[in-house]
Amino acid sequence: MGGTMSQEGAQLDQDAICCSICLDVLKEPATIPCGHSFCMNCIQTHWDKEDEKEVYSCPQCRQSFTPRPVLLKSIMLADLVEKQKKTGLEEAPADHCYAGAEDVACDVCTGRKLRACKSCLQCLISYCEKHLQPHYESPAFEKHKLVEPSKKLQENICSRHNEVMKMFCRTDQQCICYLCSVDEHRGHDTVSAAAERTEREKELEGSRENIQQRIQDREKMVKLLQEEVDGVNDSADKAEEDSEKIFTELIRLMEKRSSDVKQQVRSQQKREVSRVKELQEKLEQEISHLKKKDATLELLSHTEDHTQFIQSYPSLPPLSESTESSSINILPLSYLEDVKAAMSKFRDKLRNVLREKWTNVYLTVGDVDMLLSQPQPQTRAEFLKYSRKITLDPKTASARMYLSERNRKASFRLGESYKSQTDKKMMSCQVLSKQSLTGRCYWEVEKGVGGIAVAVAYKGNDTEVFGNSNKSWALGIYKGRYEFRHKKHPTPVSGPQSSRVGVYLDHSAGILFFYSVSEETMTLLHRIKTTFTQPLYAGLLLCAPPGSTAEML
Repeated sequence: MGGTMSQEGAQLDQDAICCSICLDVLKEPATIPCGHSFCMNCIQTHWDKEDEKEVYSCPQCRQSFTPRPVLLKSIMLADLVEKQKKTGLEEAPADHCYAGAEDVACDVCTGRKLRACKSCLQCLISYCEKHLQPHYESPAFEKHKLVEPSKKLQENICSRHNEVMKMFCRTDQQCICYLCSVDEHRGHDTVSAAAERTEREKELEGSRENIQQRIQDREKMVKLLQEEVDGVNDSADKAEEDSEKIFTELIRLMEKRSSDVKQQVRSQQKREVSRVKELQEKLEQEISHLKKKDATLELLSHTEDHTQFIQSYPSLPPLSESTESSSINILPLSYLEDVKAAMSKFRDKLRNVLREKWTNVYLTVGDVDMLLSQPQPQTRAEFLKYSRKITLDPKTASARMYLSERNRKASFRLGESYKSQTDKKMMSCQVLSKQSLTGRCYWEVEKGVGGIAVAVAYKGNDTEVFGNSNKSWALGIYKGRYEFRHKKHPTPVSGPQSSRVGVYLDHSAGILFFYSVSEETMTLLHRIKTTFTQPLYAGLLLCAPPGSTAEML
């Protein structure tokens, strides 16, 4: 009997140090004004959910408090918990495992409930291991169906008749009890819940087979797509390797041609120097001979005897045939300049070929679908076929912009009222075109003095600086350099400087090209491939200093 009292005392102590919210041993215990104790974190979390009501209650006795009580750690309970831990009573034996907040509790246990191990569909009660024993031992429970613990047993009770719902009404598609089948569901198509389950299990099996088949089909598709990815990767690697080989061959060919030109230049140099040296030696010999002849004649000229002078003169040997200066063919040094000119011409032709053909290569790598559509222009003549006459809309022009030439030329004018301004917004002005741009369009802009930006933008973007949003694309020309800007992101652009910029737009294909245009050539500066969702408008932006100009051609 003493042992029993000891166990009850231990059980009493165990219950006293448990939190009724988490059903576990108190952690940092706190006692609220009504006298009940909880884990500090548990009661704080519970009251956090009641903040909107501004009334805070005890989870155990439901007494309410206003305002929210300030919680302090209960020193006495904390000491009690520590003592229990030291005596080894803080944990229940393995066969007395208590139910936590997420567990299904035994409906038979009183006081602190143990964790349920089974639920009975006939009794509609959940049992712990101890209270479940009669279902295993008594023949009266032999036909009861036991399932894994469930918190939804009460959903099996008819709210009208308080009976277990063991039938299913196919007419109303709901579970019912037997009394319902002879009452408000009388005459309906009713079957037992087990029979309905059998039918639905067949449907479920069919659905699962369908789902599994679809899973297999999609797994095959995933495998095929992965094979395609692998194929693309392999093809890209092969294309990169082949292109590298081709470029290497081209580089070697150019190096060979460079070596050949050097060799020919040096060979020509050697021949010309040798020929000139030979002429030079011949002339020097002739000069020596003439000097000797001149010395003889000079000596004769000093003879005082007239008779001797006359007799000696005819006996002088005649002059040898002189080398005429006209027979000396001196190659002008400008022939080296001719070589340079020829090489420059070759370079320009090669550059034109590369520029004209490279777009095809670039489009092939970038977008195959673009090649399947109509071919894009290659030469300036082809671009000019899509030329559009652009006029500027005064309604969209900044206050500091002056339009002329029938609204095709824009000028930056900073009046006296603006000269004292330091705001960065005063340092630029911009304007949009009257015409909306769809389909294929090409236009050119002639840059005057100062910095400008050539842009395309959606309508309504005239208040946002071009290139600072996702609704405009701008190529700026500032201080001898190019810069592309979109979404405030600047991208340096390299290319030959020119006062004229060409813009090509294929709206439906989502293509936008900027070109540097000279009298004979066009050089691609920057390319954009995107999806345009609205009609576009041509834009011009002029930067300080005052006097900046640009004109639509």
